Amino acid sequence: MKFRSDPSGIRGSIAPVVTPFTEDGAVDHDSLRELIRWQLHSGSHGISLGGSTGEPSAQTVTERIAAMRTVAEEIADRAPFLPGTGSAKLDETLELTAAARELGADAALVITPYYARPTQEALYTWYATVAAEFPDLPIVAYNVPSRTAVDIAPETVRRLFTDFDNFVGIKETTKDFEHFSRVLHACGRELLVWSGIELLCLPLLALGGAGFVSAVTNLAPGAVARMYELWEAGTPESMAAARELHYRLHPLVDLLFVETNPAPAKWVLAQQGRIASPHVRAPLTPPTDTGLARIRALLAEGGDLTQQI
Repeated sequence: MKFRSDPSGIRGSIAPVVTPFTEDGAVDHDSLRELIRWQLHSGSHGISLGGSTGEPSAQTVTERIAAMRTVAEEIADRAPFLPGTGSAKLDETLELTAAARELGADAALVITPYYARPTQEALYTWYATVAAEFPDLPIVAYNVPSRTAVDIAPETVRRLFTDFDNFVGIKETTKDFEHFSRVLHACGRELLVWSGIELLCLPLLALGGAGFVSAVTNLAPGAVARMYELWEAGTPESMAAARELHYRLHPLVDLLFVETNPAPAKWVLAQQGRIASPHVRAPLTPPTDTGLARIRALLAEGGDLTQQI
């Protein structure tokens, strides 16, 4: 909670961790605790849970709150905590956001409501409702049109940023890099913008972004955190090293999406003994044999980064 009063300090590599399940499909809180310990030990600058990589739509509200509690207890204010609290339903979004506030989250990451395809005015009303309900909690929009079928426009972000002191940022998970620039241009660089697209993480920093919430952090947390730190150091040598890490991460980025994320990442984490099981909940399935062959090949290319601290 110590970052809640000054969310501008929430920067760098925020790890969007998977939600581990046991072989029979229950949330595995022991593995979740181990993941958080590994992430913090590896240098991740913050933790998120309940974004797309965490399979939130396959969990009940009760399960999501219990997982948030486990993560909050394990972090114990050592790093910022930005749980995903969004849903397609407003009542669930408010319930999850209230739980995050009570558990000491530093900000709430609220996805655009999916499937319904609301207008920009409806999106403004949605986020305005959440922001007004929790004036003491920083709210971060989560824009991921590939999954939600709706794209929050820069002007809508500007309205929310202007109208609500606690609407502080956005996680942009769109491959339209021009969109990043237009959001920052509309709102000013005081808006906190994180990239959720792995290969746009480093480029966003050149525009004044706050960092990234990148799924590849599940596999190589130390390398991703180091990439941010090298860029921020600002010397020609450190920035060149950051670029080198960006390119070295390519095989692991490709690995994540051999089949639907997070199934490939969970398979790797289970193989490495970081979680007890690679189980994903329906409608996802474990990687196919063809997918596993590709995953193994990419891991052979970039797997050394998974061991770096």
